[in-house]
Amino acid sequence: MAIKNVVFDFGGVLIDWNPRYAYKQVFHDDEKMEYFLNNICTGEWNSQMDRGRSFDECIAELSTEHPEYKEQIAMWKTKWEDMLGGTIAQGLELLNAVKKSGKYIPYGLTNWSAETFPIAYKRFPFLNDFEGIVVSGEEKMIKPEKGIFLTLFERYHLNPEESLFIDDKEANLATARSRGMHTVLFADPEEGYKKALKLLKL
Repeated sequence: MAIKNVVFDFGGVLIDWNPRYAYKQVFHDDEKMEYFLNNICTGEWNSQMDRGRSFDECIAELSTEHPEYKEQIAMWKTKWEDMLGGTIAQGLELLNAVKKSGKYIPYGLTNWSAETFPIAYKRFPFLNDFEGIVVSGEEKMIKPEKGIFLTLFERYHLNPEESLFIDDKEANLATARSRGMHTVLFADPEEGYKKALKLLKL
């Protein structure tokens, strides 16, 4: 079945988000920063906000568990915008190629807090170019859960077998494939870009 839709993840594919951009300004010591990000403000902890919990609630809870890091934990909210490093060139080139082709319709499926997504939406004008976007924080579900993929299909009337999903995490792609989607891994942007162009014949 021919591909008609191209579904993009945002962080790691189109947008360079990394808390290190903010915390380098705080710790001035890579070893201490890495300890903090691997043991205190972890990816697993951040996923709670991607799932819809509020920043204030998560920060208050974690600060109670680690009072010695209370000030740094609070910066996850106050310095969040500093975590945005810009765009990922290959991802943006791919999005532009998809739009210019006139053969495919672009959609977005992202793990992102509902509180901070408006900041990204304002900063990156290309987010206006999607036919539809599903944001995990708004749906109270995150990838790789099957439910958020079903929300995408149902809301925008997408046939999974006619849709390509591009993401930088294999676990998310595995769920997409289990629902019938085509997939391209974007862990290496240059490699992912070439694979997607080849698959889409662009």
